[in-house]
Amino acid sequence: MTRLNLTLACWDYDRTRAIADGRVRVDGIDLNYVSLPVEETFFRMLRFGEFDAAELSLSSYCVSLARGDSPFVAIPVFPSRFFRHSCIFVSATSGIERPEDLAGKRVGVPEYQMTAPVWIRGILHDEYGIDPASPTYFTGGEEEPGREEKLKLDLPEKFRLVPIGSERTLSRMLADGEIDALHTARAPSSFHHSPHLVRRLFADPVAVEKDYYRRTGIFPIMHVIAIRREVYERNRWIAQSLLKAFVEAQRHTYEDLMISAALKTMLPWQIAAVEDTVRTLGEDWWPYGLERNRAALDTFLRYHHEQGLSARQLAVEELFAPETLEAFRI
Repeated sequence: MTRLNLTLACWDYDRTRAIADGRVRVDGIDLNYVSLPVEETFFRMLRFGEFDAAELSLSSYCVSLARGDSPFVAIPVFPSRFFRHSCIFVSATSGIERPEDLAGKRVGVPEYQMTAPVWIRGILHDEYGIDPASPTYFTGGEEEPGREEKLKLDLPEKFRLVPIGSERTLSRMLADGEIDALHTARAPSSFHHSPHLVRRLFADPVAVEKDYYRRTGIFPIMHVIAIRREVYERNRWIAQSLLKAFVEAQRHTYEDLMISAALKTMLPWQIAAVEDTVRTLGEDWWPYGLERNRAALDTFLRYHHEQGLSARQLAVEELFAPETLEAFRI
């Protein structure tokens, strides 16, 4: 069989590196792995469909899917996951001491539809009773002015979004007290250079996140791998081929992280961190496939709908190529 030539855009993750460097080959495919920062990948794939397959924001993918004309189909591979309690920052002048104090406040978000703020708003609602429609959301560039939503949104009127324009940044506005809080995926620079003005909402976010996981079993999913639908429809077998390759590449990383003779990362207590992670999340702490991620995905899809980003709550099975669901039952 002639091998297909496909291009995949994805960040340089340890769990995908065996695909990028050729140690893991994709059945039937000669893969051109393009390593790009996630924001660039998202923009180029969502706006222009530049790649055959790419890492995508889970939220952006769901926005397109809920509209019924999605140009993508995903596989249940999650290159990015992150507990986001550590990503809520507050201004020293805001008077915010507890999560409940966020109600009715001025909250910055680089994009309302970003996956990280969707999780943050949902967790604040479930855990602390903060209605997602309660704050006013200020949207725009965190460090560079002029950022806009990658996808045009049609939200219910109860959600109030205020673009900050092309001259201001959320990081500076937070330090200056022009916004009370920031929901983000990256720590703002003002948190590092002005710690007297900007702090995390949770002083010990790791403890809060571990407690959250123990109670919910949810390790939040940020990104999926998505294939352009026209590429998938021509050769549906590539969904399962890609899935198998990502699973195999991840297996290499699990093994690498347990090697103690010579550490493969620059983390001095890497082995202790891995052992602690296994105690908390289990041996396969970054699972792929649908069933083991059903609770996390169901929760996210509920948040997505409750926050006005999808007109109906999507079903988990709608997210992924059917061939990949069968593969994980074997």
